[in-house]
Amino acid sequence: MKTLRKYWLQLLLSFLVVAYLVGYAALAWRPRALEHLDLWLYDARVMLTMPDTVDPRIVIVDLDEKSLAEVGRWPWSREVVARLVDRLTGEYKAAAVGFDIVFAEKDDSSGLPVLRRLAQTEFRDDANFQAKLEGLAGRLDYDSVFAASLKGRPVVMGYYFSFEEHAPAAGMLPQPVLPAGMFKGRNVLPIRASGYGANLPVLMQSATLAGHFNPLPDTDGVTRRVAMLVEHDGKYYESLSLAMVRTFLTFPKIEPIYGESPLKSYQPLEGLKVGPLRVPVDESVRALVPYRGGARSFRYVSATDVLNGRVAPAELAGRMVLVGTTAPGLLDLRVAPVGAVYPGVEVHANLIAGMMDNALPSQPDYLRGAEILLLLAIGGGLMFALVRLNPMPGTLVTVALALLVTAGDFVLWKYAQLALPLAATLMAIVLLYAISMAYGYFFESRNKKQMASLFGQYVPPELVEKMSEEPEKYSMDGQSRELTVLFSDVRSFTTISESMEPKELTRFMNEFLTALSDVIRTRYLGTIDKYMGDCVMAFWGAPIHDPDHARNAVLAGLDMQRAMAALGPTMKERGWPEIHIGVGVNTGRMTVGDMGSQIRKAYTVMGDAVNLASRLEGITKQYGVGMIVGEQTRDAVKEGIVFRELDRVRVKGKDEPVTIYEPIGAVEVVEKAQKSDIDVFHKVLKLYRAQDWDMAELQLINLRNRQPDCKLYQLYLDRIAAFRQTPPPADWDGVYAFDTK
Repeated sequence: MKTLRKYWLQLLLSFLVVAYLVGYAALAWRPRALEHLDLWLYDARVMLTMPDTVDPRIVIVDLDEKSLAEVGRWPWSREVVARLVDRLTGEYKAAAVGFDIVFAEKDDSSGLPVLRRLAQTEFRDDANFQAKLEGLAGRLDYDSVFAASLKGRPVVMGYYFSFEEHAPAAGMLPQPVLPAGMFKGRNVLPIRASGYGANLPVLMQSATLAGHFNPLPDTDGVTRRVAMLVEHDGKYYESLSLAMVRTFLTFPKIEPIYGESPLKSYQPLEGLKVGPLRVPVDESVRALVPYRGGARSFRYVSATDVLNGRVAPAELAGRMVLVGTTAPGLLDLRVAPVGAVYPGVEVHANLIAGMMDNALPSQPDYLRGAEILLLLAIGGGLMFALVRLNPMPGTLVTVALALLVTAGDFVLWKYAQLALPLAATLMAIVLLYAISMAYGYFFESRNKKQMASLFGQYVPPELVEKMSEEPEKYSMDGQSRELTVLFSDVRSFTTISESMEPKELTRFMNEFLTALSDVIRTRYLGTIDKYMGDCVMAFWGAPIHDPDHARNAVLAGLDMQRAMAALGPTMKERGWPEIHIGVGVNTGRMTVGDMGSQIRKAYTVMGDAVNLASRLEGITKQYGVGMIVGEQTRDAVKEGIVFRELDRVRVKGKDEPVTIYEPIGAVEVVEKAQKSDIDVFHKVLKLYRAQDWDMAELQLINLRNRQPDCKLYQLYLDRIAAFRQTPPPADWDGVYAFDTK
């Protein structure tokens, strides 16, 4: 009881979350974000379980680009379409043919209306013309030719409904499959259409059946359901896929199937009985599309190949054939769970296959009650469990529960074709866990805050926040780690400072040190160790582990150079001298930790690698470059940055020589000519170390002619001149030794 009082706010918030999600499951409110999450989870189940195989029972005769190229642009003459029907039902003996196309306008392409007009005007007295016209009229009335090809054949025509208010009506609807008043007094809410675009009466009167092919996408624009029945003027009309199945099964009746309920006045619609088949539907008489896979989960045959008899009869005999299009210009493409560009004709094919297999996924009315009970059970149990468990056990319980719910939902989908909505239940688990963790953070994280406050004396606030998330990983104790350290120093600062008043010097230093610090801390999250007059010392890789510490330090050094160049106009405007800095960077094993005395400590780094970075900064002016890095730094960066090798040196205080490099810039920004000069200079170094003074000098002169101000080239020309006067010893290894810091 004491625990419950302590956590009353957490329990209250958790209860409100569960109540809100129960309202969502009960359809009291439908926030768009949750609906879209449910739809996304539904799509994930479809993608994970679809067979991704080709169903041989259904063939799509495609009005593809090949057909349009050979026969001509759409619409084709009805005489051509009649020949297509003759081929499919006669020669190829298709069991049922459905058109995912509407023929709403008359076909006057034969010129018959023009001939009849001439017969009534210029040739009204020409008996010979009149007789010939009478004999040709039957063959030139292409709509009648098409209608004749439909009679007595298993052909289903397609049409569409319009759902906007006061939509127009065109063409002739087929006979309704269910009469007006069929669902009166039932909890059935069929989709109502106000208008339609149907086929010409002459075609409709000859066709066996007709079905609507309307796409009815969900709120996110994805087609997951198709209305099996649409209500118009009180009567009910079947879909193209349902009409195809009924044609194949020799026209069985459609009978509604109602579920059982404790309330006699409430009997939910669960499906439609079509002969031996059961088609599960929702309260709007919509069926879920059982997608088999991505586009082309059925055999496609080009329409022109059918017209020209280029298809083997066995490929179409006894099959259900849908005539549709995948040509982009004919705009019959949909967004489906399995693809953003999906042929509309395949939506009907998937439905037909699912109906024939009695394997349509379903969401019967009782699933809503099951979802609500699941929410109450999981929500109630989890909210009380989380107030009693520590963070780690609570996390494990939450993850296990989420996995269990997801696995159970997947089993229902896979083996019972039941699409139990999952978003509300998973959201309940996530939100209850988030409330528990947030409550613990705000009310029980004093130790973490104290630790963050302690470290905040030494490291940037940007890193303190990240460290406080897992304080157990960080310690002030000394550690040996591989880090990268950077030193920067202003050139000729003593001369500059002597020419300024103290207050002006303070403003001057604040200006450029702020710019440098911003690059180090804000852009590259380095730790500023200390300021030593005009010198800045920083390091990367501690206290936060940074696998790219070398790269970040090098990029920071390059950006520091650019930051000083950008300050030039400001300095000039204030009458201050232009600033140039030298930067030294080195990577290696260092000791890092809280060091100092009992009076004062600092979180800092120490070691030979640190000293070398300082020495490298000091010799930048010797080579006339803004930045020098050690070979370990260069090796750690590996790629993405162009380096120029400068020399092999032995700095004061170190016996081992080190190769030093100048970072030039990112690979993508360094110009080709500059890269070429770098390659030439690297060859110069090889010649220089091989004591081939003449060839090395020749290459250096060429480089200097292209860049007269480059101090590096003159440095090596001077060395060569000196070595000609006083040759190096026989055991010379090409290393240059510095006697000063």
